[in-house]
Amino acid sequence: MPRIMKRLKSESVLQGYQRFLGGIQRLLEEARHQVAGSVNAILTATYWEISRRVVEYEQKGRKRAEYGEAILENLSRDLTKKFGRGFSRQNLQQMREFYLSYPPAQIGQTLSRKSRICQTVSSKSRVSVEKSSTRLSKLDVEALAAIFPLSWSHYVRLLTVRTAHARKFYEVEALRGGWSVRQLDRQISSRFYERVTLSRNKAG
Repeated sequence: MPRIMKRLKSESVLQGYQRFLGGIQRLLEEARHQVAGSVNAILTATYWEISRRVVEYEQKGRKRAEYGEAILENLSRDLTKKFGRGFSRQNLQQMREFYLSYPPAQIGQTLSRKSRICQTVSSKSRVSVEKSSTRLSKLDVEALAAIFPLSWSHYVRLLTVRTAHARKFYEVEALRGGWSVRQLDRQISSRFYERVTLSRNKAG
């Protein structure tokens, strides 16, 4: 009888430990997920800000606009030299396209009024790019993260969707469904937006 009680007690302790361990594992997994999300938000927000500065710098004068490609070449070389991979001319072109696809006029309405970005992107008397802030504040990142909740890789794929309405549709569905970049790519390649639109038209 004592042996049976001891075994039951050991099993109870083991089960309790397993629950304890499972709780800690879930806590760590959630923390890692949140950290990854924060990193993605900061990265995407930073790329949007880089692209804004590139576009505004190019548009400061006719001569700069004429040698825009040379600007990207030089910027790619200098950033790669200092920060390593990730700043090829093609990547910088994607950043520029990112800004043009998500311009301040489009996203400004949903940014927090307390954000510096909200106060400055709509201002006609904006400080020149050369004199603008050298970093994004925490408030800026949080504001932009609310606008760009997906990873940078998601937005790179979304840039291939040419109509703003379709792009917004895929962005919303990817966020709602928790799509990976591969799943997003599969849905875009299978023309999911067109199929849903056609189905709705038929239903109408």
